Amino acid sequence: MGKPIDELEVERHRAKMAKRKRVQDAEVAGKTTEKGLLIVHTGPGKGKSTAAFGLALRMLGRGHRVGIVQFIKGAWHSAERDALAVFGDQISWHTMGEGFTWETQDLKRDIAAAERAWEKALELMRDPTFGLVILDEINIALRYAYLDVHAVVTALNARRTGLHIIVTGRNAKPELVAAADLVTEMTLVKHHFAAGVKAQPGIEF
Repeated sequence: MGKPIDELEVERHRAKMAKRKRVQDAEVAGKTTEKGLLIVHTGPGKGKSTAAFGLALRMLGRGHRVGIVQFIKGAWHSAERDALAVFGDQISWHTMGEGFTWETQDLKRDIAAAERAWEKALELMRDPTFGLVILDEINIALRYAYLDVHAVVTALNARRTGLHIIVTGRNAKPELVAAADLVTEMTLVKHHFAAGVKAQPGIEF
């Protein structure tokens, strides 16, 4: 049991929360613009793609179609893909990378894979049936100059009005950050990998 709360404290709390509600309600009422958002998930911490897939689930729950293009990840099997497959044609998933850059060790091959993935991304962005397109790990392709950042940002800025885009990956380019509506940086505080814990099904993949 907590300590007893006297009526004066209860009334102070009520007045404080009522004042806060008035401020919050006024702020929400002042937001009237509705548009497709460009969302960036970046930073050294875990969870960038995972957060994007969580938002995909929300969009699917609202009846929207979602397109996903994976730029770097290749052979590594994704359980998220299996889980989202239950939505059938509502989800369009394209894994078009060939694995991490240190695995391929082939610049021409990596550039070609990134270009194919970008063409697929443009195809999905042009399709008016999609409400959200996720460009997973495109930041890595931009970091290594597999794609031209100015061309990518120009295309993202020219997207149709209602289309939401999420881009993920470390080291988001400043041009992309500047163009975005929402940028979240995942900060690494502690990671079990440093303590010798291997990647595990259901957590990493």
